[in-house]
Amino acid sequence: MLTKNEIRIRDPFILKDEDSNCYFLYGTTDQNVWKGQGVGFDAYRSTDLEHWEGPFQVFRPTEDFWADQHFWAPEVYFYKNQYYMFASFKGEGVCRGTQILVSESPFGPFSPLTEYPITPKDWECLDGTLFIDEKNEPWIIFCREWLQVQDGEMWAQRLADDFKTVIGEHVLLFKASEADWTVPVRGEKEYITDGPYLFRAQNGELQMLWSSRSQHGYAVGVARSATGNILGPWIQDPEPLIDEDGGHAMLFRTFSGELKLAIHSPNRSPLERPVFLTVEEKNNNIVVRR
Repeated sequence: MLTKNEIRIRDPFILKDEDSNCYFLYGTTDQNVWKGQGVGFDAYRSTDLEHWEGPFQVFRPTEDFWADQHFWAPEVYFYKNQYYMFASFKGEGVCRGTQILVSESPFGPFSPLTEYPITPKDWECLDGTLFIDEKNEPWIIFCREWLQVQDGEMWAQRLADDFKTVIGEHVLLFKASEADWTVPVRGEKEYITDGPYLFRAQNGELQMLWSSRSQHGYAVGVARSATGNILGPWIQDPEPLIDEDGGHAMLFRTFSGELKLAIHSPNRSPLERPVFLTVEEKNNNIVVRR
């Protein structure tokens, strides 16, 4: 059994599993997340968010898997009686992309749903996340990397119900520089988009957590859809939600009903740890309880 402070992980994602009455923690778990051969993803299980069983191997690539590096940011969803993982991968000479994987168990093993990523093959993409709209139709929201377009972008793409193909054209939601709180990561025009996560506020407003660089480092901001649907337009909050060395956020409710914000902090390898902050909604704003 491990405490959460003994788990090194980036991009933490919590699946609250009603069947087992447990929390599953997924994230970037390779020891060398930036260089070298990609190993896979491990997961952890807990009943109290403090003490964790694991690690459990939930994904290991086969010899013919297209990617060999940068195994990042897995998110797991229970959808139509199966568990789906959205995760980022990179191959030598191949653009980074979000691959969707599937399993019958939160423990895996997860296997690729299709041969290649669901994101555009000639785009450098990462951090795909699942969103189910008001018509119960699935979308993937993902980042197009600043390394390719300078000003990082946030895109939306409709998915087929089986997640194997896309429907229609992808739609640009916003660019990183549109938020007042972001600063360039390099030069004067290179801004990061990272880690989208969508949720409905108490009044039904559609909001998005996402990460970029602020004056104080890796940070989390909030964008809001002016129309209440995924196509926006998206309005950026002027100040970040988290402005001190922590990011790649998601929200979940505990079994007792508390609202929690999951991030990793600090943003320095190999010191990253999962952090679960208690938050509440006030006037349709997420407020971190101090």
